[in-house]
Amino acid sequence: MRGRVILAGLLVVLGVVWLAQGLGVFPGSGFMDGDVRWAIAGAVAALVGLGLGLSVARSRSSGPP
Repeated sequence: MRGRVILAGLLVVLGVVWLAQGLGVFPGSGFMDGDVRWAIAGAVAALVGLGLGLSVARSRSSGPP
């Protein structure tokens, strides 16, 4: 379970960074700067991470008493 939480957190953080770089928030930062493909990949990664995190949270709350 801990591994899924770590993976979810990493996906969200990386997704937000990729999204910001793809949107040009960090100008001059490299090949990802201003490339909409990285913005899309970042949004997808962040959403997958959020979904994974929510599923872990649900499984913890619906576990045995």
